[in-house]
Amino acid sequence: MRTTASILHLDLDAFFAAVEQRDKPSLRGKPVIVGGTGGRGVVSTASYEARKFGVGSAMSTREARARCPHAAFLGGRFHAYRETSKRVMQVLRDLSPLVEPLSLDEAFVDLAAAGLPDLDVATVTEAGERLRASVHEVTGGLTATVGIASSKFLAKVASELDKPDGMTVVPPGTELDLLRPMKVTVIPGVGPATAERLRRAGIHTIAELERVGEDELVGLLGQALGQGLWRLARAQDSRPVVVEREAKSVSVEGTYDTDITDRRLMEGLLTRQAKEVGTRMRKNGTSGRTVTIKVRLHDFTTLSRSSTLSSPTDDGSTIARVARSLLGDLDTTGGVRLLGVGMSGLADWVQEDLFGDEPGEEEPEDVVLPEPPRRSWPPGADVVHDEMGPGWVWGAGSGVVTVRFETAETPPGPVRSFRADDPALHRFEPPAED
Repeated sequence: MRTTASILHLDLDAFFAAVEQRDKPSLRGKPVIVGGTGGRGVVSTASYEARKFGVGSAMSTREARARCPHAAFLGGRFHAYRETSKRVMQVLRDLSPLVEPLSLDEAFVDLAAAGLPDLDVATVTEAGERLRASVHEVTGGLTATVGIASSKFLAKVASELDKPDGMTVVPPGTELDLLRPMKVTVIPGVGPATAERLRRAGIHTIAELERVGEDELVGLLGQALGQGLWRLARAQDSRPVVVEREAKSVSVEGTYDTDITDRRLMEGLLTRQAKEVGTRMRKNGTSGRTVTIKVRLHDFTTLSRSSTLSSPTDDGSTIARVARSLLGDLDTTGGVRLLGVGMSGLADWVQEDLFGDEPGEEEPEDVVLPEPPRRSWPPGADVVHDEMGPGWVWGAGSGVVTVRFETAETPPGPVRSFRADDPALHRFEPPAED
Protein backbone atom coordinates (compact mmCIF):
# COMPACT_ATOMS: atom_id res chain seq x y z
CA MET A 1 0.00 0.00 0.00
CA ARG A 2 1.22 3.48 -0.85
CA THR A 3 1.70 6.11 1.79
CA THR A 4 1.35 9.01 -0.68
CA ALA A 5 -1.49 10.27 -2.85
CA SER A 6 0.35 9.38 -6.04
CA ILE A 7 -2.20 7.70 -8.32
CA LEU A 8 -4.29 9.98 -10.51
CA HIS A 9 -7.49 9.02 -12.29
CA LEU A 10 -8.70 11.27 -15.10
CA ASP A 11 -12.19 11.07 -16.58
CA LEU A 12 -13.24 13.30 -19.47
CA ASP A 13 -16.68 14.76 -18.76
CA ALA A 14 -19.53 13.44 -20.96
CA PHE A 15 -16.83 12.85 -23.56
CA PHE A 16 -18.69 11.94 -26.75
CA ALA A 17 -21.36 14.58 -26.17
CA ALA A 18 -18.74 17.18 -25.25
CA VAL A 19 -16.86 16.56 -28.52
CA GLU A 20 -20.13 17.05 -30.42
CA GLN A 21 -20.84 20.31 -28.61
CA ARG A 22 -17.29 21.50 -29.27
CA ASP A 23 -17.59 20.82 -33.01
CA LYS A 24 -21.21 22.00 -33.33
CA PRO A 25 -21.50 25.49 -31.81
CA SER A 26 -25.29 25.56 -32.13
CA LEU A 27 -25.51 22.65 -29.64
CA ARG A 28 -23.45 24.22 -26.86
CA GLY A 29 -25.45 24.50 -23.68
CA LYS A 30 -28.22 22.29 -25.08
CA PRO A 31 -29.07 18.63 -24.40
CA VAL A 32 -27.10 16.28 -26.66
CA ILE A 33 -27.47 12.49 -26.72
CA VAL A 34 -24.97 10.30 -28.59
CA GLY A 35 -25.70 6.69 -29.47
CA GLY A 36 -27.92 4.56 -31.63
CA THR A 37 -30.59 6.78 -33.14
CA GLY A 38 -32.90 4.00 -34.36
CA GLY A 39 -35.78 2.38 -32.52
CA ARG A 40 -33.43 -0.15 -30.94
CA GLY A 41 -30.59 2.22 -30.22
CA VAL A 42 -28.92 2.67 -26.86
CA VAL A 43 -27.55 5.88 -25.34
CA SER A 44 -23.76 5.94 -25.26
CA THR A 45 -23.28 9.39 -23.69
CA ALA A 46 -25.62 12.16 -22.61
CA SER A 47 -24.53 15.75 -22.07
CA TYR A 48 -25.06 17.22 -18.63
CA GLU A 49 -27.93 19.26 -20.04
CA ALA A 50 -29.65 15.99 -21.02
CA ARG A 51 -28.86 14.30 -17.71
CA LYS A 52 -31.05 16.85 -15.95
CA PHE A 53 -34.00 15.10 -17.63
CA GLY A 54 -32.94 11.68 -16.35
CA VAL A 55 -31.16 10.49 -19.49
CA GLY A 56 -28.14 8.26 -18.87
CA SER A 57 -25.76 5.84 -20.53
CA ALA A 58 -27.14 2.42 -21.54
CA MET A 59 -30.72 3.74 -21.56
CA SER A 60 -32.72 2.82 -24.65
CA THR A 61 -32.97 5.63 -27.17
CA ARG A 62 -36.75 5.25 -27.10
CA GLU A 63 -36.85 6.05 -23.38
CA ALA A 64 -34.36 8.90 -23.82
CA ARG A 65 -36.60 10.46 -26.48
CA ALA A 66 -39.57 10.22 -24.13
CA ARG A 67 -37.63 11.90 -21.30
CA CYS A 68 -35.92 14.58 -23.38
CA PRO A 69 -37.68 14.92 -26.76
CA HIS A 70 -36.05 18.28 -27.52
CA ALA A 71 -32.49 16.89 -27.33
CA ALA A 72 -30.20 16.53 -30.34
CA PHE A 73 -29.87 12.78 -31.00
CA LEU A 74 -26.63 12.06 -32.85
CA GLY A 75 -24.83 8.99 -34.10
CA GLY A 76 -21.21 8.57 -33.09
CA ARG A 77 -18.23 10.13 -34.91
CA PHE A 78 -15.51 7.85 -33.64
CA HIS A 79 -12.78 9.38 -35.76
CA ALA A 80 -13.30 12.65 -33.82
CA TYR A 81 -13.36 10.87 -30.45
CA ARG A 82 -10.21 8.87 -31.21
CA GLU A 83 -8.32 11.92 -32.42
CA THR A 84 -9.27 13.90 -29.30
CA SER A 85 -8.42 10.97 -27.03
CA LYS A 86 -4.94 10.72 -28.57
CA ARG A 87 -4.26 14.34 -27.64
CA VAL A 88 -5.34 13.72 -24.05
CA MET A 89 -3.32 10.53 -23.67
CA GLN A 90 -0.24 12.34 -24.97
CA VAL A 91 -0.68 15.04 -22.32
CA LEU A 92 -0.84 12.30 -19.68
CA ARG A 93 2.31 10.62 -21.03
CA ASP A 94 4.09 13.96 -21.03
CA LEU A 95 3.39 14.07 -17.29
CA SER A 96 4.35 10.47 -16.47
CA PRO A 97 5.61 7.45 -18.44
CA LEU A 98 3.24 5.23 -16.48
CA VAL A 99 -0.22 5.77 -18.00
CA GLU A 100 -2.90 3.08 -18.03
CA PRO A 101 -5.72 3.93 -20.47
CA LEU A 102 -9.04 2.35 -19.55
CA SER A 103 -11.00 3.67 -22.52
CA LEU A 104 -10.95 6.64 -24.89
CA ASP A 105 -11.94 9.00 -22.07
CA GLU A 106 -10.42 7.52 -18.93
CA ALA A 107 -6.96 6.64 -17.61
CA PHE A 108 -4.81 6.12 -14.53
CA VAL A 109 -1.49 7.99 -14.14
CA ASP A 110 1.30 7.09 -11.69
CA LEU A 111 2.53 10.38 -10.28
CA ALA A 112 5.37 8.64 -8.46
CA ALA A 113 7.04 8.32 -11.89
CA ALA A 114 6.27 11.90 -12.93
CA GLY A 115 9.47 13.46 -11.63
CA LEU A 116 7.69 15.79 -9.20
CA PRO A 117 9.86 17.37 -6.49
CA ASP A 118 7.84 15.48 -3.86
CA LEU A 119 4.46 13.78 -3.45
CA ASP A 120 3.00 16.07 -0.83
CA VAL A 121 -0.69 16.88 -1.16
CA ALA A 122 0.04 20.44 -2.28
CA THR A 123 2.43 19.24 -4.98
CA VAL A 124 0.14 16.59 -6.48
CA THR A 125 -2.79 19.04 -6.28
CA GLU A 126 -0.84 21.57 -8.34
CA ALA A 127 0.11 18.83 -10.84
CA GLY A 128 -3.53 17.83 -11.18
CA GLU A 129 -4.64 21.42 -11.82
CA ARG A 130 -1.94 21.89 -14.47
CA LEU A 131 -3.03 18.64 -16.11
CA ARG A 132 -6.67 19.70 -16.27
CA ALA A 133 -5.65 23.02 -17.81
CA SER A 134 -3.51 21.24 -20.43
CA VAL A 135 -6.37 18.89 -21.32
CA HIS A 136 -8.71 21.86 -21.73
CA GLU A 137 -6.19 23.52 -24.04
CA VAL A 138 -5.31 20.59 -26.31
CA THR A 139 -8.92 19.43 -26.72
CA GLY A 140 -10.33 22.80 -27.67
CA GLY A 141 -12.26 23.36 -24.47
CA LEU A 142 -13.20 19.94 -23.10
CA THR A 143 -13.19 19.46 -19.35
CA ALA A 144 -11.95 16.57 -17.21
CA THR A 145 -12.51 15.55 -13.63
CA VAL A 146 -9.54 14.24 -11.66
CA GLY A 147 -9.16 12.14 -8.52
CA ILE A 148 -5.82 11.67 -6.75
CA ALA A 149 -5.31 9.16 -3.96
CA SER A 150 -3.07 6.41 -2.63
CA SER A 151 -4.68 3.66 -4.73
CA LYS A 152 -6.53 3.07 -7.97
CA PHE A 153 -9.76 2.39 -6.11
CA LEU A 154 -9.64 5.62 -4.12
CA ALA A 155 -8.54 7.69 -7.13
CA LYS A 156 -11.47 6.36 -9.15
CA VAL A 157 -13.91 7.08 -6.31
CA ALA A 158 -12.44 10.56 -5.87
CA SER A 159 -12.87 11.41 -9.56
CA GLU A 160 -16.63 10.90 -9.19
CA LEU A 161 -17.04 13.38 -6.34
CA ASP A 162 -16.67 16.74 -8.08
CA LYS A 163 -18.10 16.25 -11.56
CA PRO A 164 -17.99 17.91 -13.95
CA ASP A 165 -14.76 19.88 -14.28
CA GLY A 166 -13.47 19.32 -10.77
CA MET A 167 -10.76 17.63 -8.74
CA THR A 168 -10.60 15.78 -5.44
CA VAL A 169 -7.37 14.84 -3.64
CA VAL A 170 -7.62 12.31 -0.82
CA PRO A 171 -4.87 13.03 1.74
CA PRO A 172 -3.09 9.88 2.96
CA GLY A 173 -4.61 8.62 6.18
CA THR A 174 -8.11 9.93 5.41
CA GLU A 175 -9.16 7.17 2.99
CA LEU A 176 -11.50 5.38 5.39
CA ASP A 177 -13.05 8.66 6.55
CA LEU A 178 -14.02 9.27 2.93
CA LEU A 179 -15.27 5.75 2.23
CA ARG A 180 -17.25 4.84 5.33
CA PRO A 181 -20.35 7.02 4.70
CA MET A 182 -20.56 5.94 1.04
CA LYS A 183 -22.92 3.33 -0.35
CA VAL A 184 -21.42 -0.05 -1.19
CA THR A 185 -22.30 0.51 -4.85
CA VAL A 186 -19.27 2.79 -5.25
CA ILE A 187 -17.08 -0.33 -5.09
CA PRO A 188 -16.26 -1.85 -8.49
CA GLY A 189 -18.02 -5.19 -8.87
CA VAL A 190 -21.00 -4.27 -6.71
CA GLY A 191 -23.79 -4.24 -9.25
CA PRO A 192 -27.54 -4.44 -8.62
CA ALA A 193 -27.52 -8.16 -7.81
CA THR A 194 -24.62 -7.96 -5.33
CA ALA A 195 -26.04 -4.79 -3.78
CA GLU A 196 -29.35 -6.57 -3.21
CA ARG A 197 -27.65 -9.52 -1.52
CA LEU A 198 -25.76 -7.13 0.73
CA ARG A 199 -28.95 -5.20 1.48
CA ARG A 200 -30.67 -8.39 2.60
CA ALA A 201 -27.76 -8.91 4.98
CA GLY A 202 -28.28 -5.40 6.36
CA ILE A 203 -25.25 -3.92 4.58
CA HIS A 204 -25.84 -0.59 2.85
CA THR A 205 -22.71 1.49 3.46
CA ILE A 206 -19.01 0.79 3.38
CA ALA A 207 -18.90 1.38 7.15
CA GLU A 208 -21.38 -1.49 7.58
CA LEU A 209 -19.40 -3.61 5.12
CA GLU A 210 -16.20 -2.94 7.05
CA ARG A 211 -17.73 -4.46 10.19
CA VAL A 212 -18.40 -7.80 8.44
CA GLY A 213 -15.76 -10.50 8.78
CA GLU A 214 -13.95 -11.89 5.75
CA ASP A 215 -15.30 -15.42 6.22
CA GLU A 216 -18.86 -14.13 6.43
CA LEU A 217 -18.44 -12.12 3.22
CA VAL A 218 -16.93 -15.12 1.42
CA GLY A 219 -19.89 -17.21 2.53
CA LEU A 220 -22.30 -14.58 1.29
CA LEU A 221 -20.67 -13.65 -2.04
CA GLY A 222 -18.12 -16.32 -2.89
CA GLN A 223 -14.38 -16.32 -2.40
CA ALA A 224 -13.15 -13.93 -5.09
CA LEU A 225 -15.80 -11.23 -4.64
CA GLY A 226 -16.02 -11.65 -0.87
CA GLN A 227 -12.28 -11.29 -0.34
CA GLY A 228 -12.09 -8.40 -2.79
CA LEU A 229 -14.85 -6.43 -1.06
CA TRP A 230 -13.38 -7.17 2.36
CA ARG A 231 -10.09 -5.55 1.26
CA LEU A 232 -11.62 -2.58 -0.54
CA ALA A 233 -13.89 -1.80 2.42
CA ARG A 234 -10.63 -1.26 4.31
CA ALA A 235 -9.12 0.85 1.49
CA GLN A 236 -6.66 -1.94 0.72
CA ASP A 237 -5.71 -1.81 -2.96
CA SER A 238 -2.11 -2.31 -4.07
CA ARG A 239 -2.72 -2.66 -7.82
CA PRO A 240 -0.01 -0.87 -9.83
CA VAL A 241 -0.55 1.37 -12.84
CA VAL A 242 0.05 -0.93 -15.82
CA VAL A 243 1.09 0.68 -19.08
CA GLU A 244 -0.24 -2.10 -21.31
CA ARG A 245 -3.38 -3.79 -20.07
CA GLU A 246 -3.71 -7.39 -21.15
CA ALA A 247 -7.02 -8.30 -22.75
CA LYS A 248 -9.12 -10.59 -20.57
CA SER A 249 -11.49 -11.69 -23.31
CA VAL A 250 -12.20 -11.51 -27.04
CA SER A 251 -15.79 -11.19 -28.21
CA VAL A 252 -17.99 -10.36 -31.19
CA GLU A 253 -21.67 -9.49 -31.09
CA GLY A 254 -24.36 -8.11 -33.35
CA THR A 255 -27.73 -6.40 -32.93
CA TYR A 256 -30.38 -7.02 -35.58
CA ASP A 257 -33.02 -4.69 -36.97
CA THR A 258 -35.75 -7.32 -36.75
CA ASP A 259 -36.15 -10.16 -34.26
CA ILE A 260 -34.61 -13.41 -35.48
CA THR A 261 -36.76 -16.50 -34.94
CA ASP A 262 -35.10 -18.95 -37.35
CA ARG A 263 -32.94 -21.26 -35.23
CA ARG A 264 -30.78 -22.22 -38.20
CA LEU A 265 -30.09 -18.56 -38.86
CA MET A 266 -29.07 -18.03 -35.22
CA GLU A 267 -26.67 -20.97 -35.42
CA GLY A 268 -25.19 -19.58 -38.61
CA LEU A 269 -24.68 -16.16 -37.05
CA LEU A 270 -23.01 -17.67 -33.98
CA THR A 271 -20.76 -19.72 -36.26
CA ARG A 272 -19.70 -16.61 -38.17
CA GLN A 273 -19.00 -14.73 -34.93
CA ALA A 274 -17.06 -17.66 -33.46
CA LYS A 275 -14.81 -17.81 -36.50
CA GLU A 276 -14.14 -14.07 -36.22
CA VAL A 277 -13.22 -14.55 -32.54
CA GLY A 278 -10.81 -17.30 -33.55
CA THR A 279 -9.27 -15.10 -36.22
CA ARG A 280 -8.72 -12.27 -33.74
CA MET A 281 -7.09 -14.58 -31.22
CA ARG A 282 -4.73 -16.07 -33.80
CA LYS A 283 -3.80 -12.57 -34.94
CA ASN A 284 -2.96 -11.64 -31.33
CA GLY A 285 -1.20 -14.91 -30.59
CA THR A 286 -3.66 -15.93 -27.88
CA SER A 287 -6.15 -18.69 -27.22
CA GLY A 288 -8.99 -19.20 -24.75
CA ARG A 289 -10.67 -21.86 -22.68
CA THR A 290 -14.11 -20.48 -21.81
CA VAL A 291 -16.72 -20.00 -24.53
CA THR A 292 -19.59 -17.64 -23.68
CA ILE A 293 -22.63 -16.74 -25.70
CA LYS A 294 -24.79 -13.68 -25.10
CA VAL A 295 -28.42 -13.64 -26.22
CA ARG A 296 -30.81 -10.72 -25.90
CA LEU A 297 -34.42 -11.79 -26.37
CA HIS A 298 -37.28 -9.87 -27.97
CA ASP A 299 -38.32 -8.46 -24.58
CA PHE A 300 -34.78 -7.13 -23.84
CA THR A 301 -34.04 -9.99 -21.41
CA THR A 302 -30.32 -10.74 -21.73
CA LEU A 303 -29.07 -14.28 -21.15
CA SER A 304 -25.58 -15.75 -21.18
CA ARG A 305 -24.25 -19.29 -21.07
CA SER A 306 -20.65 -20.47 -20.74
CA SER A 307 -18.67 -23.67 -21.15
CA THR A 308 -15.02 -24.25 -20.28
CA LEU A 309 -12.86 -26.46 -22.49
CA SER A 310 -10.24 -28.83 -21.12
CA SER A 311 -7.49 -26.87 -22.92
CA PRO A 312 -7.11 -23.55 -24.75
CA THR A 313 -8.08 -23.21 -28.40
CA ASP A 314 -8.09 -20.56 -31.12
CA ASP A 315 -10.01 -22.69 -33.61
CA GLY A 316 -13.18 -20.97 -34.83
CA SER A 317 -14.93 -24.25 -35.67
CA THR A 318 -14.36 -25.58 -32.16
CA ILE A 319 -15.62 -22.33 -30.61
CA ALA A 320 -18.65 -22.39 -32.93
CA ARG A 321 -19.51 -25.98 -32.03
CA VAL A 322 -19.56 -25.10 -28.32
CA ALA A 323 -21.51 -21.89 -28.96
CA ARG A 324 -24.21 -23.75 -30.89
CA SER A 325 -24.54 -26.30 -28.11
CA LEU A 326 -24.95 -23.49 -25.56
CA LEU A 327 -27.67 -21.94 -27.71
CA GLY A 328 -29.52 -25.24 -27.57
CA ASP A 329 -30.09 -24.72 -23.83
CA LEU A 330 -32.04 -21.50 -24.39
CA ASP A 331 -35.65 -20.88 -25.37
CA THR A 332 -35.53 -18.41 -28.25
CA THR A 333 -38.98 -19.03 -29.71
CA GLY A 334 -40.06 -15.43 -29.08
CA GLY A 335 -37.21 -14.06 -31.17
CA VAL A 336 -33.69 -12.73 -30.62
CA ARG A 337 -32.42 -9.19 -31.20
CA LEU A 338 -28.75 -9.66 -30.21
CA LEU A 339 -26.28 -12.53 -30.42
CA GLY A 340 -22.67 -12.63 -29.32
CA VAL A 341 -19.77 -15.05 -28.82
CA GLY A 342 -16.77 -14.50 -26.56
CA MET A 343 -13.68 -16.30 -25.31
CA SER A 344 -12.06 -15.75 -21.93
CA GLY A 345 -9.45 -17.53 -19.89
CA LEU A 346 -6.89 -16.37 -22.44
CA ALA A 347 -3.51 -18.07 -22.79
CA ASP A 348 -0.56 -17.84 -25.15
CA TRP A 349 -0.57 -21.50 -26.16
CA VAL A 350 -2.96 -23.86 -27.97
CA GLN A 351 -3.78 -27.53 -27.44
CA GLU A 352 -4.57 -29.11 -30.77
CA ASP A 353 -8.09 -30.50 -31.08
CA LEU A 354 -7.23 -34.19 -30.88
CA PHE A 355 -10.74 -35.37 -31.58
CA GLY A 356 -11.71 -33.20 -34.53
CA ASP A 357 -15.31 -32.37 -35.34
CA GLU A 358 -17.94 -34.32 -33.51
CA PRO A 359 -19.34 -37.01 -35.77
CA GLY A 360 -22.68 -36.36 -37.37
CA GLU A 361 -22.65 -32.60 -36.79
CA GLU A 362 -22.75 -30.41 -39.87
CA GLU A 363 -21.57 -26.85 -39.63
CA PRO A 364 -24.27 -24.41 -40.75
CA GLU A 365 -23.78 -22.78 -44.10
CA ASP A 366 -22.80 -19.13 -44.00
CA VAL A 367 -25.86 -16.96 -43.57
CA VAL A 368 -26.97 -13.76 -45.21
CA LEU A 369 -29.10 -11.32 -43.25
CA PRO A 370 -31.58 -9.18 -45.16
CA GLU A 371 -29.90 -5.82 -45.61
CA PRO A 372 -31.74 -3.03 -43.78
CA PRO A 373 -32.14 0.27 -45.59
CA ARG A 374 -28.80 2.05 -45.31
CA ARG A 375 -28.93 5.48 -43.75
CA SER A 376 -26.57 7.43 -45.93
CA TRP A 377 -26.98 10.60 -43.89
CA PRO A 378 -27.02 9.69 -40.17
CA PRO A 379 -27.71 12.57 -37.78
CA GLY A 380 -24.56 14.35 -36.68
CA ALA A 381 -22.38 13.03 -39.51
CA ASP A 382 -19.77 15.36 -40.97
CA VAL A 383 -20.45 16.55 -44.52
CA VAL A 384 -18.92 18.94 -47.03
CA HIS A 385 -20.81 20.94 -49.65
CA ASP A 386 -18.96 22.18 -52.71
CA GLU A 387 -20.15 25.76 -52.17
CA MET A 388 -21.21 25.98 -48.52
CA GLY A 389 -18.22 24.13 -47.08
CA PRO A 390 -18.15 21.85 -43.99
CA GLY A 391 -21.18 21.13 -41.84
CA TRP A 392 -23.13 18.30 -40.23
CA VAL A 393 -26.35 16.43 -40.85
CA TRP A 394 -29.18 18.04 -38.91
CA GLY A 395 -31.75 15.56 -40.21
CA ALA A 396 -32.67 13.44 -43.21
CA GLY A 397 -35.72 11.74 -44.65
CA SER A 398 -38.03 11.56 -47.66
CA GLY A 399 -35.11 12.12 -50.00
CA VAL A 400 -34.03 15.36 -48.30
CA VAL A 401 -30.94 16.08 -46.20
CA THR A 402 -30.85 19.10 -43.89
CA VAL A 403 -27.39 20.41 -43.00
CA ARG A 404 -26.16 23.01 -40.54
CA PHE A 405 -22.97 24.63 -41.78
CA GLU A 406 -20.68 25.29 -38.84
CA THR A 407 -17.48 23.98 -37.28
CA ALA A 408 -15.69 24.24 -33.95
CA GLU A 409 -14.02 27.45 -35.18
CA THR A 410 -17.17 29.25 -36.38
CA PRO A 411 -20.24 30.73 -34.70
CA PRO A 412 -23.54 28.84 -35.06
CA GLY A 413 -24.15 28.50 -38.76
CA PRO A 414 -27.01 28.53 -41.26
CA VAL A 415 -29.26 25.57 -42.04
CA ARG A 416 -29.91 24.44 -45.61
CA SER A 417 -31.74 21.48 -47.14
CA PHE A 418 -30.67 19.47 -50.20
CA ARG A 419 -31.78 16.47 -52.19
CA ALA A 420 -30.25 13.31 -50.76
CA ASP A 421 -28.62 12.65 -54.12
CA ASP A 422 -27.29 16.19 -54.58
CA PRO A 423 -23.86 15.70 -56.23
CA ALA A 424 -22.48 18.77 -54.46
CA LEU A 425 -23.05 17.24 -51.00
CA HIS A 426 -20.52 14.69 -49.72
CA ARG A 427 -19.94 12.70 -46.55
CA PHE A 428 -16.68 13.71 -44.92
CA GLU A 429 -14.15 10.88 -44.99
CA PRO A 430 -11.61 11.11 -42.16
CA PRO A 431 -7.99 10.39 -43.12
CA ALA A 432 -7.00 6.74 -42.79
CA GLU A 433 -5.09 5.90 -39.61
CA ASP A 434 -1.55 4.59 -39.83
